[in-house]
Amino acid sequence: AKSCQAVSLFTSDKADASVLQTLAGYGVKYIALRSVGFDHVDLKEAKRLQMQVANVPAYSPHSVAEHAVTLLMTLNRKILLSQELMRVNDFRLDGLTGFDVHEKKIGIVGIGKIGETFARIMNGFGCELLCYDPCPRHELEVQLNIRFVDLAYLCTHSDVISIHCPLNKTTTHLFNKELFSIMKKGVFVINTARGPIINTQDLMQALDAGIVGAAGLDVYEFEKGLFFHDHSSKKTDDQVFQKLRLYKNVLITGHQAFLTETALKNIAQTTAYNLNCFAKGALSINALEK
Repeated sequence: AKSCQAVSLFTSDKADASVLQTLAGYGVKYIALRSVGFDHVDLKEAKRLQMQVANVPAYSPHSVAEHAVTLLMTLNRKILLSQELMRVNDFRLDGLTGFDVHEKKIGIVGIGKIGETFARIMNGFGCELLCYDPCPRHELEVQLNIRFVDLAYLCTHSDVISIHCPLNKTTTHLFNKELFSIMKKGVFVINTARGPIINTQDLMQALDAGIVGAAGLDVYEFEKGLFFHDHSSKKTDDQVFQKLRLYKNVLITGHQAFLTETALKNIAQTTAYNLNCFAKGALSINALEK
């Protein structure tokens, strides 16, 4: 980064105060994020250093929302177990029973662009939609038949809970022992947002107790340094992750929900646009910090 005016960062990168100070010392003045989330950047320090930060506020909400549905349906209809049985010529139906998603109560935590897209898909399934968001979008109540409720009500009544909120001080470990304890027994929990929103140890306790019937996770609390890297030649030292992936009712993907051709194209275009705004001395329309 020496002699560069700008750097581009992804979700797996770390831009805390010390990193930003080093970058500023190299002459970097602009941080172009290739992500919606900006929890990996110390925005206060960036502002103090007079560094501009811009994200990609929207690339393809369909990519993440559709992946959340994929996790749900793969777990529900026991697709992975079915394939394992097929490979060994075991065509019995034992253990493959799922449930009709139609008319189930779906709890949606966070109703931004991705949460809204997920809601539209589940509305097409004929589900009852419960939503929790500090800033409820009441226009969606009529459009999608969404009912805005508090988080406790959502957890006690939902058959499926899908997480679509950003990671911040308020949402870190939002899903913890206390919240799991009031959930409907057998609830499916889907997380395509950020790993630390769920306390992993508390999730495993809820799985052991049968409170959580299944979990579909595209993100993991301690994924930095693990996801996006090839560890096939060595065993991971993360004992929590090793235990988590042994659960037969847990499906983990490696932070790939965004990974579609459309999303990658949109991310590249918006990042280039943000950099061009910086080069021209103009402020990006989605700059997080001036």
